[in-house]
Amino acid sequence: MTKLAIIGGSGLTQLPGLTIIDEIEVNTPWGKTSAPITVGKIDDTEILFLPRHGNPHTIPPHKINYRANLWALHKSGINEIIAVNAVGGITSSMGPCRIVIADQLIDYTHGRADSFYEDDLEVVKHIDFTYPYSEALRQLLIQAAVETNIEIVSKGTYAVTQGPRLETAAEVSRLEKDGCDIVGMTSMPEASLARELDIEYACCSLVVNWAAGKTDEIITMEIIENNLKDGMGKIQNLISAVINNK
Repeated sequence: MTKLAIIGGSGLTQLPGLTIIDEIEVNTPWGKTSAPITVGKIDDTEILFLPRHGNPHTIPPHKINYRANLWALHKSGINEIIAVNAVGGITSSMGPCRIVIADQLIDYTHGRADSFYEDDLEVVKHIDFTYPYSEALRQLLIQAAVETNIEIVSKGTYAVTQGPRLETAAEVSRLEKDGCDIVGMTSMPEASLARELDIEYACCSLVVNWAAGKTDEIITMEIIENNLKDGMGKIQNLISAVINNK
């Protein structure tokens, strides 16, 4: 039986038809999770929610305890995760308020604790990460978008940068030359840690601004927050449709 978790902002607990039934804390070998895990139900389907930046939003991307978050969800019986990410748009089709179901990523982060398998090993563990996102879960998101008439971009490469600062125009130009379509700060090491735990993991990204240098406009938190507000309803409806299809 599949059991789904959503990682993203606290607004995702406002899905249509969702009833919140509990809040749990899970002890992990890697310390505390970003926040307690919220347990909800849509009809008879139980869903877990974890705000990666905390609740309220106070943890910067490079300080998130990704290992604790993924381990806690794993110990709670989760075998599927839909991760919701706010990103910048790089290529021409990735304008603000676009929803992107990425199929690839390039990791530009550094210094993040990115594996459960580091110490006291009998053998070194290597995971196959050729395709970093679950194709089965991606297809569920794509099909749900078709059914709900929500316009999405069904593939793209996510550049994962260190943060918390935004990128320079020159860095974005380099990312585009590398083949990246969107840029954000949180898909790694979430995706690889999920793979180590054999959890199906897909990324549902909302473009909240043009990346640096793609327009003459200075990127402000007001722009990001307005686009986040405009797009979050579509994200909620898309995820609700995935849940209803299960």
